[in-house]
Amino acid sequence: MKISAVIHTFNSEKYLKECLESLKSLDEIVICDMYSTDRTIEIAKEYNCKIVYHENVGFADPARNFAISQASNNWIFVVDSDEIIQQQLIEYFREQIHNPKCPDVFYIPRKNYYFGKFITHTYPDHQVRFFKKGHASWTPYVHTFPELKGTTYKISANRQDLAIIHYTYDTISDFVSRINKYTTFEVDKLRKKNRQPTIVNILLSPIAGFVSTYFMQKAYKDGIHGFLIAILIGYYKFLAIIKLWEQEKNVNS
Repeated sequence: MKISAVIHTFNSEKYLKECLESLKSLDEIVICDMYSTDRTIEIAKEYNCKIVYHENVGFADPARNFAISQASNNWIFVVDSDEIIQQQLIEYFREQIHNPKCPDVFYIPRKNYYFGKFITHTYPDHQVRFFKKGHASWTPYVHTFPELKGTTYKISANRQDLAIIHYTYDTISDFVSRINKYTTFEVDKLRKKNRQPTIVNILLSPIAGFVSTYFMQKAYKDGIHGFLIAILIGYYKFLAIIKLWEQEKNVNS
């Protein structure tokens, strides 16, 4: 049985070479590109990737589904272009898929790095990334969980040797830039939840985001990195709800 890795890309040259180097032992790598203007495609060709293209919708989820449909093999490994896969994990999956009792879907722990530091409070951040084709699909909205079919298995957080390495944000500027982009897509989710942009909600949303991250998720364990992340998460919540207010104001006027 063979494994296909699928990767969504858009101007992803920064970590793509390191990402592809970690995946080169797999049977196929499918790059689903949203018309990059940097060296992304050049790098992908160096690794003999299968390259397909998808409309640039600003986030990964629709491109993931398309990339999966273009994969040749029955087992799919979804990887982001800023993630590095440890070889122990690939060897682990090679063994698992030959087991008659192999689950259909695997949750994999992920180690997130913010501003050059491994952020412990986000670990194990389990992600659905390895599955039998047809057993996981993503909705057309930003940052949603995939819809699953069949049996599932969650790799223990104790197995850090099997964790995905994720270079989440290198700089504050990178974080703020992505916050601005993703909160625009977040508005539709808030509207579907019937969230109202009242003064109370505008005031409480960022506070709730900070408190949840800093205290409940224990970001304080990561020192000043954790404090800054909590502040930025609060800002994310604030920006999303005032963008909802702005859209509704424009519609009403």
